[in-house]
Amino acid sequence: MSHSPDPDEDDLSTIPAPRPVFHAEQALLGALLFDPRLLGDVTGISADSWSTAPHAALFAAISTLPPPDPDEHRKTTAWLNQVLAAARKEARGLSASYLHTLIQVCPWPRHAAAYARMVEAEHARRRLQAAADLLVQTVRDPSLPDPVQTVLARADALAAVVDDIATRFPPRSGVLPRTPSAPPATVPDHAEAAEEEQLLLATATAHPADIESVRWLLAEDFTQPLHAGLWQCLTALARRHEPVDPVTVLWEAQQRGLLLQDGSEPGDVLRLLAEPVGSVGHWGQRVLTRSLLATTDQTGRRIKAYTGDPANTPFQLVAGARRVLADIGAIRTRWQHATRPPLTQPARAARAGPAGRRAPAVSPPARPVAAGRTH
Repeated sequence: MSHSPDPDEDDLSTIPAPRPVFHAEQALLGALLFDPRLLGDVTGISADSWSTAPHAALFAAISTLPPPDPDEHRKTTAWLNQVLAAARKEARGLSASYLHTLIQVCPWPRHAAAYARMVEAEHARRRLQAAADLLVQTVRDPSLPDPVQTVLARADALAAVVDDIATRFPPRSGVLPRTPSAPPATVPDHAEAAEEEQLLLATATAHPADIESVRWLLAEDFTQPLHAGLWQCLTALARRHEPVDPVTVLWEAQQRGLLLQDGSEPGDVLRLLAEPVGSVGHWGQRVLTRSLLATTDQTGRRIKAYTGDPANTPFQLVAGARRVLADIGAIRTRWQHATRPPLTQPARAARAGPAGRRAPAVSPPARPVAAGRTH
């Protein structure tokens, strides 16, 4: 006869098994409770390094209470009682039996430094994951008044976390995370992005002389392969100083095989290039800004994917994070060039070279030069 589970019964099979770091935390706390002198061997651990509040409370109590006399500690539980009383202020569910369990499950107290390194490594993973989560959330926040500056500040904060982890876990040469790249992100406002790209292409076709002023814009910034290819056609024609109009761009696209790859009809391309609006610089900045946000989102999600694989060590996480953060650095440089205010005339003259030395108010008398002597 089958047993119908009581809805009030605890289904222990649904409780996930503790992660390996939980056992490392127990071993470390057990070692410190068994021999408080081992606290001197533990570095890189703080109260926020732990995965559970009770463990954090116990470590805080162990770290702040004066260590007991070793001989007295072997005979009585007085110091353990003090630790329990102090830890209960932050974690009321702690019990004396749990402290004794921690001591019993510690395999070798003399391995406390190794256990601490494990706890520190997992804390580094959680810190990096939290910073990447915050970056992705910021990119996708539609309420930001200045999304680019806010997102770049979050990216800097993420880079600071990576640098801090690297001081304790320096990346090793050639050791990259094994996690595959995160799947491509869904581009928000896809229709709006396509419309802005079309306006840029049409305006650049009508004003090809302005293409040189947006050299910071690359084909990879476009969301549509056809648009990226047409931008390459436009920049190639402008670079070769050839005539630029919808027909010449269409011909260049045919020569590059773009129409065959995309499947677009010639008439569609001509119509796309025939309605210029505004300025090339304005639409170029819009396209680049969207590309910067998409790049930042992709970077954050890739780092999250790295941290989600427990097989990746802190060394690998640092190496992988720095590698993808370089993508943000590259597009940030181009965005800064795009948004830099135009130089005024005096500033242009100053950048042309240092000003000549001013002549003295009164010229000194010339010295006679001996015949046959040169300077």
